[in-house]
Amino acid sequence: MHNKSKMSGTRFLLVTILNALITVVELVGGILSGSLALLSDAFHNLGDSASVVLAYVASRIGLKTSNDSKTFGYRRAEIISAFVNAIFLILVSVVLIGESLRRLMHPEPVNGGIMLIVAIIGTIANFVSALLLSKGAKDNLNLKATYLHILSDALSSFGIIIGAIIIQIWKIDLVDPIVTILVSLYILRETWPVLKESIDILMQAAPILDYEALKRDMLKEPGVVNVHHIHVWQIDENRIMFSAHINLNDQLLSDVEPIYRHLENLLQKKYHVDHVTLQAEVFRGKSNELFTRDRHDI
Repeated sequence: MHNKSKMSGTRFLLVTILNALITVVELVGGILSGSLALLSDAFHNLGDSASVVLAYVASRIGLKTSNDSKTFGYRRAEIISAFVNAIFLILVSVVLIGESLRRLMHPEPVNGGIMLIVAIIGTIANFVSALLLSKGAKDNLNLKATYLHILSDALSSFGIIIGAIIIQIWKIDLVDPIVTILVSLYILRETWPVLKESIDILMQAAPILDYEALKRDMLKEPGVVNVHHIHVWQIDENRIMFSAHINLNDQLLSDVEPIYRHLENLLQKKYHVDHVTLQAEVFRGKSNELFTRDRHDI
């Protein structure tokens, strides 16, 4: 995939080192200042360091070619990585919201000065990390999940800066847990689509296509009488696999091959299908619907 080439091991290493440093700085700063937001961001960054390593390992595994045990290759490794990262983000966010609610009920003093300095350092480092990951994040679900980790930390640190200024000037310690809740809710909103898409791919859910239009286009091919028993799924977020049975007039197999080529060309160009498998039939399934559920699908 083209997006893998955009992410070098050096960039992953730099992001990992930056996140490890941020984690240490925010842990110390959180303890000294008494800031829940800094401590939560520190644990979030610790998770980010793990997610970056996981994303890199998954991206390297995904580059392996197919073999007799993995005939579709190893691209799903990145989808699994995206799924794990999304689950972790959601769990961390829920825990942080719970702890923030406890802090709202039982406020604790916060040193706004230390909180501000550490938050500025965290914001700069996180935005640099997000910039390093931004190239490959648009077209790759694994990198997108990791990028969201880092970006959410950058926004979290920026929110902490605002909270620290308010605490420093007006001594309103409740701002600390409120900022934590707001950032956690933002993380949940951004993470849910990644989790949903990764689950859909792992469950081999059909991609969004106009199947009726697809059938009509296939039936325009001379000799095609019916299209049925369609199966469509994704190996990753970029590769669509397609299989179907097509009913043809009784003819020589050598006459069928050009029909296959035309249909494959149609599906690849118009519907962006990467891999097409067609099974020609004459009478079998001639009256079946587009999607047929039989004992082989159970």
